[in-house]
Amino acid sequence: MDAGTVRTTIETPLQELGVLLTSDQNQKAEIFELNNGTMRVFITNYGCTITSLSVPGKDGKLADVVLGFDSVDPYMQGLAPYFGCIVGRVANRIKDGKFTLNGTDYSLPVNRPPNSLHGGHKGYDKQIWEVAEHKKGDNGSITFKYHSRDGEEGYPGNLSLTATYTLTSTTSMRLDMEAVPENKPTPVSLAQHTYWNLAGHNSGNILDHAIQIWANHVTPVDENTVPTGEIKPVKGTPFDFTAQKRIGESIHEVGIGYDHNYVLDCGEEKEGLKHAARVRDPSSSRVLNLWSNAPGMQFYTANYVNGVVGKGGAVYGKHAGLCLETQGFPNAINTPNFPSIVVQPGEKYRHSMLFEFSVE
Repeated sequence: MDAGTVRTTIETPLQELGVLLTSDQNQKAEIFELNNGTMRVFITNYGCTITSLSVPGKDGKLADVVLGFDSVDPYMQGLAPYFGCIVGRVANRIKDGKFTLNGTDYSLPVNRPPNSLHGGHKGYDKQIWEVAEHKKGDNGSITFKYHSRDGEEGYPGNLSLTATYTLTSTTSMRLDMEAVPENKPTPVSLAQHTYWNLAGHNSGNILDHAIQIWANHVTPVDENTVPTGEIKPVKGTPFDFTAQKRIGESIHEVGIGYDHNYVLDCGEEKEGLKHAARVRDPSSSRVLNLWSNAPGMQFYTANYVNGVVGKGGAVYGKHAGLCLETQGFPNAINTPNFPSIVVQPGEKYRHSMLFEFSVE
């Protein structure tokens, strides 16, 4: 057992003997560490979930800036409202849990009535992924693999997936997600669903965080949080974060909080990624800059989090964190004027995110 692995289950004798066990029932959920001396990240192969991410603040002290639990058990018991995980096959909402592709009608689990949300009852966030590689050191990385079968949660075709988290510098981490359909066209839209609180996961709400989002447009939603198909300018609305603004400033004007898809249409580019968002916490001076190659970003202010008991007994309430879920547009499979999320057999879906932390 290496120092970078926290065992959370009892190993079977076969595994102790090093026998390769590949069937699903023999995969086990564990927590793995990436640590370059400045930044420390814990990730479990259950849902490719970031359980902890610690970075320095203005005082040089590390704080854990993601909501989550101390062990894998609460995640596996379904206590997490998508804390830290990768969701799919299709992130966000699919209206009425239905879509048609190439003349075939598909029905999905309606796990968030009246819609299907984040891949259904047992999406990729609730699967144990295989650990394909785990590298230590300054540029440590971990790669997870998962094979999604034809018909799983109602989706067509077999799909091979990989997700790699890499520490790319002392205070930055990159996530590269790939998926290849094997035998049928299928919608694919993965999202990383971490809840961030740059003051520390146990510090209260994020309403004093300031955010800038490089989006001139948003996709308005109906009463069930499904986009109507419109693409509307944010200028002059409470959704305008084209200049840095305190999250709490206009949140009372948008119902219970932000839970909207932003059209990432005006960020500068570097290395094939667009600047999506910049978040700053005034108390610690921590800043997160997010870069992505996805067309949209769901900005969500943890409106439905209510008294979840997390790490160290911290109680997470409404607005305890914020999510920056870069992805395809919600319900794109049913909305012809949105960018297509359909991937053909042999084509490769690629979605990359770069999380850059600093003190400013």
